[in-house]
Amino acid sequence: MHNYKELKVWKRAIDFAQLIYQTTKDFPAEEKFGLISQLRRAAVSVPSNIAEGAGRNTKGEFGQFLGIASGSLCEIETQTIIAKNLELIGKEAFESISEEIDHLQRMLFNLKKSLR
Repeated sequence: MHNYKELKVWKRAIDFAQLIYQTTKDFPAEEKFGLISQLRRAAVSVPSNIAEGAGRNTKGEFGQFLGIASGSLCEIETQTIIAKNLELIGKEAFESISEEIDHLQRMLFNLKKSLR
């Protein structure tokens, strides 16, 4: 249906996943199966769901997968709040991630709106 590799939101979500990987690489080892795993899986889920939705047969299906990607961003936002509260990430990293989440959410919303 859509070539996801040409979508700006997909490209930006790939970069965002890399940001999450970089941010979590210095988390303590005891978080390997906790916040590190959760954050990384949710971050990979964002571009993955955009890609999967783009490969579906209908605009409605694509929209559903964009909604899932948006949900993953909310999950990341919640987990980064927890990480900040636990002092696993600093204020600057938290603000950078939060700004990127807001931007990606707007892009997903606009793409979903354009499908109607």
